[in-house]
Amino acid sequence: MSSDLFSQLHFDHAQGHIWLAGRRMMMIHARAFGLLRHEVIEAVGLGKARGLFTRQGYNSGAMDAEIAAKVRPGATIEEMFAVGPELHMLEGMVRTDPVSVSVDTATGTFAAEYIWRGSNECGAHLELFGRGTYPAGWSQIGYASGYASVFLGRPILFRETECVAMGHECCRIVGRPADEWQDGEDDLRFMRGSQMGEVLPAALPRESSPAGRHIVGASAGFNVAFDMLGHVADTDAVVLFSGESGVGKEIFARHLHAMGRRAAGPFIGVNCAAIPESLVEAELFGVEKGAFTGANASRPGRFERAKGGTLFLDEIGTLSLAAQGKLLRAIQEGEFERVGGTKLLKSDVRLVAATNTDLRAAVEANTFRADLFYRLNVFPIRIPPLRERRADLPLLMDHFLALYAERHGRRVTGFEESAIAAMLGYDWPGNIRELENVIERGVIMARDGEPLRQHHLFSGGEMLGPAAWRPGQGNPQASAAGPGSVAALVDAGLDLATVEREMIERALANASGNRTRAAKQLGISRSQLLYRLSAGGIKDGRASG
Repeated sequence: MSSDLFSQLHFDHAQGHIWLAGRRMMMIHARAFGLLRHEVIEAVGLGKARGLFTRQGYNSGAMDAEIAAKVRPGATIEEMFAVGPELHMLEGMVRTDPVSVSVDTATGTFAAEYIWRGSNECGAHLELFGRGTYPAGWSQIGYASGYASVFLGRPILFRETECVAMGHECCRIVGRPADEWQDGEDDLRFMRGSQMGEVLPAALPRESSPAGRHIVGASAGFNVAFDMLGHVADTDAVVLFSGESGVGKEIFARHLHAMGRRAAGPFIGVNCAAIPESLVEAELFGVEKGAFTGANASRPGRFERAKGGTLFLDEIGTLSLAAQGKLLRAIQEGEFERVGGTKLLKSDVRLVAATNTDLRAAVEANTFRADLFYRLNVFPIRIPPLRERRADLPLLMDHFLALYAERHGRRVTGFEESAIAAMLGYDWPGNIRELENVIERGVIMARDGEPLRQHHLFSGGEMLGPAAWRPGQGNPQASAAGPGSVAALVDAGLDLATVEREMIERALANASGNRTRAAKQLGISRSQLLYRLSAGGIKDGRASG
């Protein structure tokens, strides 16, 4: 194992912390881990246990892919990729010997084969359960898949073709892009929430899913949210989705509908923010002919149209207090009247709401009714923002690339290394909606037969921060993840002047040479930046801004 990885390992005896490249780690007895596996398998069954450990490994591998981006400057792509298997050894999981590795980020091609020796996980499984007919390196396979997927920016799937738990002398794993495996979806489902694998059909019914928009993810945050769907889907309980704009609340709502017992009924959505105050009651409950000027015919409202199915109220926090009162009555009484009508109509809908604001804070500010909030908050589900779900990026990138390449008739080969680095380093304030738009833009901009490059994607004024380092991009940046980050840079042989120069050059590149924008990214004034440019002899190639 290379010394550059050992230099990333630090022990803080005073605090009782272990740090690896700025990330806090922990040690656990190997036998205790084996006993934990045994308890989980006995408690939830083989299939669910495999899913749990595979997802744990996937997220661990995804995190190590971000570490790998900092520790091996000037390396070839193969040497850079080798950081993952070496980190896996450093973390005490298994000795990994490469048989063959071929990596090309520009074309998205990948093929790898490794031998595992002394697998902690497979050995523990063999000891506790004896020889079986299936491979047992679940978390380790998840790790390899998560690491490769994040590193390459597309879904990569590893399989264990030989295993000591099956009686082989050692374990052997093979990795390829997920879409190149026959029945690859069978393996990918173990990287998703258990409820998804057991309840959700492979794709939403056509009428329940906007064109090409399916739910995609494998991160811990994604799986927590999706597992919640499985608990509530077969009930009629009110569900309240919360999360920032663009995280995919409507897609989650549509999947909830497709998983439930009302799936055969309609899914009717309404954006409360888009309805004028004067028309809210008519839109929700319908109108009788002659109820007001222009009401030339009777028409049903959303409650009637959603009969037997799901009514989805998006951005519900924007409703006025008056509209909230009318909605509350319909929910409490289970009945309503059309505007201008006298006949009571029964409500037969599964109500789902969504908000990108803090409704509790709105209640305290007297802008949202407390009684309505408690009616809606029966089963709350928070969908985390994309910056908390970076392990989902490769799956989402691959999904949207395929979607828009087909839609616009383009033949793009994947993502260039610099583009992957920029996407992994960007905070995505617009979440999945922004990611989708950026990739569609890139597909339109790129030429056939070429990969998407950074300038294809980020040409809409996005403010890029320091991107995760990739081969050919210079020296790595400091991690702000915790103690040990500065030590990692020093141990890597980087001095203050080198780091400062690299940060300035990166900021200028991200700002297209605009010095004012670059200074803002760096958190300094424009005059301070000009001084550093002059003192350090840094050439930015422009004199604007």
